[in-house]
Amino acid sequence: MSETTAMKNSVNRIHVDDLDEQTYKNLIPYTSNMKTTKTFLYATIDMILRYITEMNEHDSPVIKNGLRTPAEYRKMFTFDIDDESISLYDILANCERILETTVRSGHPRFINQLSQGVDIISLVGEIITSSVNANMFTYEVAPVFNLMEESVLAHMRQCCGWSNKESLLKNGDGVLAPGGAVSNLYAVLAARHYAYPQIKKYGIQSGLHPAMVISKHCHYSMKRAAAILGIGTDHVYEVDPDESGRVSAEKMEEKILYCQQLGFSVFFVGITAGTTVFGAFDPIEDIVAVCRKYKIWLHVDGAWGGSALLSPKTKHLLQGIDKVDSFTWNPHKLMSVHLQCSTFLIRHSNVLMEANQMFAGYLFQPDKHYETSLDTGDKTIQCGRHVDILKLWLGWKARGQQGYAEHIETLLEKANFFYETISKREPFFRMVIKPPFINVCFWYIPPSLQNIDQTLPEYNERLNKIAPRIKERMMTNGTMMVGYQRLDHHPNFFRAIISNPATTKDDIIAMIDEIHELGHDL
Repeated sequence: MSETTAMKNSVNRIHVDDLDEQTYKNLIPYTSNMKTTKTFLYATIDMILRYITEMNEHDSPVIKNGLRTPAEYRKMFTFDIDDESISLYDILANCERILETTVRSGHPRFINQLSQGVDIISLVGEIITSSVNANMFTYEVAPVFNLMEESVLAHMRQCCGWSNKESLLKNGDGVLAPGGAVSNLYAVLAARHYAYPQIKKYGIQSGLHPAMVISKHCHYSMKRAAAILGIGTDHVYEVDPDESGRVSAEKMEEKILYCQQLGFSVFFVGITAGTTVFGAFDPIEDIVAVCRKYKIWLHVDGAWGGSALLSPKTKHLLQGIDKVDSFTWNPHKLMSVHLQCSTFLIRHSNVLMEANQMFAGYLFQPDKHYETSLDTGDKTIQCGRHVDILKLWLGWKARGQQGYAEHIETLLEKANFFYETISKREPFFRMVIKPPFINVCFWYIPPSLQNIDQTLPEYNERLNKIAPRIKERMMTNGTMMVGYQRLDHHPNFFRAIISNPATTKDDIIAMIDEIHELGHDL
């Protein structure tokens, strides 16, 4: 029943000696005595504080002892569920081991994903959210949180320029979703209902030939939404972007006309503000004109780049956002809010409710004593919905608009420093493109490739293997993490993302030096 002695010895024994023989039955609500509960929670907080402290020591590893094999992790943990309970001490020991072995995505040298960092205000919001354990589906069980969400989403729509002189709260609609992929699903669903409201009841009948046109560099969730909603991935037509990763309005219009010639009706156009790999911003203003010409819904996926609206120095990247139909914006990326926190914003006030409403009588009674429009559950594709709004609201209250503007500008400055430093390291480093935003995409060129003609097929074949080999060594060392990928005709390259405010210029130099150290002999 007990965990190994080594695991137990890793726990800070100052607080928890007396938990060795106690189980969950000694905690609230199984007992009225708070002593054990307090001891257990204090020990947990102490453990978390030590984790956060060590994670923010810049020379500490991102993964202690490097990434291990599944077999090694299975030896370290007893993942199987037993018939008997384990002690509270063993629970803490397991938690300690988890913190010892986890990938520290809050580490200053973790630049592997778009979501990074540990924000203490956001962490407090998560702790309170979990303690309250409320559900967002009705006002009566989460009144403050529903009003908070209503207000923050209205503010975000105002940031988009969707103003309503009569009432700020009526400048469209929106909902918090589990992630950008679900927000994009909402967009396709709303657009489909707007164009073909009969599908909700009757399904896609013969004679209807809906199609979507998107940039080839759009997030894959656009095509998955088409699969989920019965459009079919074969009816999602992609437009090739230019070398900078942007699609042109002219090519979008050409693809729309091509679909019409095939007998399809394009109901949805999807573009991106901050593509996942390059960080490119499609020309929203130009594409708006095309979509209005053909009366087509325009959705902008700003899951990554939407936060550029928060700085006067970067908001021009989203020029035209005030004229689109819907918008995905993920605070859990560039705003440093903890996962998960994604928003779907829509200019049309009633489409979400009309598309999703099922009139579940046990939840959404029309004769309640309060304003039932605050029962948000019936306009979502979920039933139960986690409270994601508190950490966002607290973070915005703590920083204010000015604080977030400074936050975005500081991250952009660090990304520019990364780019400038890499550019000075030729011939070992070569840029894929000049960064349009915070994404820094580059190749590492070891000496063995520096004298080979880049036009030869052999060159790209060999270069394609370099980033994966460096990443393998990087993960084995565990000292940093940066992602790599292929895109279009490009062989594998690294994509560095600086969205963690803890990452310093010294960290950037250290990471560049390590990539060189890991790859120079390949």
